Amino acid sequence: MKRSSPNQSICFVALSLILFFAVSQARAQDTLPYKTSRPRTVGPVAQTQESTKQTLPGQQQPPQTRAGQPADENSSRILAPAPPRTEATIDETSTSHLNPPLIQVRIAEAQRLLKSRPAPTALSSTSTGFVTIAALDRSTSYIHLVTLSKETFLTKGAEITLTSSLGTLLNIRVLRANGVNTSVSISDPQGQSLTPLLVQFPIEKGGLFREMAYYTSAHPALLSTDLVRSGQSYVHNMLDLANKRLREKGALISPDIVDVAERLCIVEHIDHDRFRLENRLSLFDEIYSLYALNELDTYRYSVSVAGAGGMVQMIPWAYNLVRQRHPGVGLIPDFVTGMRNHGNALIAGCRVQFECRSSSPVSQTRRRRMEDAHSARDSDLLTDLQNL
Repeated sequence: MKRSSPNQSICFVALSLILFFAVSQARAQDTLPYKTSRPRTVGPVAQTQESTKQTLPGQQQPPQTRAGQPADENSSRILAPAPPRTEATIDETSTSHLNPPLIQVRIAEAQRLLKSRPAPTALSSTSTGFVTIAALDRSTSYIHLVTLSKETFLTKGAEITLTSSLGTLLNIRVLRANGVNTSVSISDPQGQSLTPLLVQFPIEKGGLFREMAYYTSAHPALLSTDLVRSGQSYVHNMLDLANKRLREKGALISPDIVDVAERLCIVEHIDHDRFRLENRLSLFDEIYSLYALNELDTYRYSVSVAGAGGMVQMIPWAYNLVRQRHPGVGLIPDFVTGMRNHGNALIAGCRVQFECRSSSPVSQTRRRRMEDAHSARDSDLLTDLQNL
């Protein structure tokens, strides 16, 4: 047998290696990059995206609409998305009454909703014959809007059932009719009470639209001891501000005059019939509650038959007289604007009380009786007050 030479063995090994690498390279070229794909997996990201679509507790879920169709304007809940559920939100359903800060938040939401909603075609020219009430359903935190005629709204004892902006039947009963300060009760078919927040009330004069009023009455569903305290604090703060401005102008007012001015901010707004027939202390609390609910706008639209307006119910000639006698105080020239500004109105009121205190004994007697009226318990004294 013929043995192969070493050179032949080396050539054979080399040829085998070349063939091996050639085959490996061909296989690598057959597997192109664009043919490879990574396996599809379902990870936490997909689950997170699904979970974000779920409504969290205390949050409002926007109404669902089909593709290409706009959402129904009547199905909107509130103007802004509801915040995550907080302790304040929990208190909204767990307590019998809303606390004052939460009431202010809800009133602000209602006002934004009323101002931003598109007016129906029939009311596009600012009709003065209809009012709209914003009411809070505390069980869902949704705000309902319901529109009714002004005639019905201003009729004491009137009762009507209407469909709200969210498609819920609501029963509205007028408890006390008094312009923008009309008090109502609202309930759904199940008898659950809603909380009236705000009324959108068109102000007219001579049959012509003047301005749109936004006001909150002392509805029974809103009243609480905390709200009364908040109103008292507001009046005290405004009086302190007025007294401070008078001191800066060189006009010193004694504390007892400031105290009389505070009592006038209450007494001047009490209806005589209610004062005689109802619980007087409850009436005082009701007025303090109005100051808490409306703050700077309280009694903004209150004008008596004699033309007295605003927080202190001063008539035009008396206001102009104070301006003439005390030009250095810097009262606002326009009467309506001056009476709607609580700080300015209280400055004028304090000056009037200062002059009353320094005038005739008859004026001093009237002032003392007005002071006593704040805590009056004798019906004869109330009769004397009405005859002043």
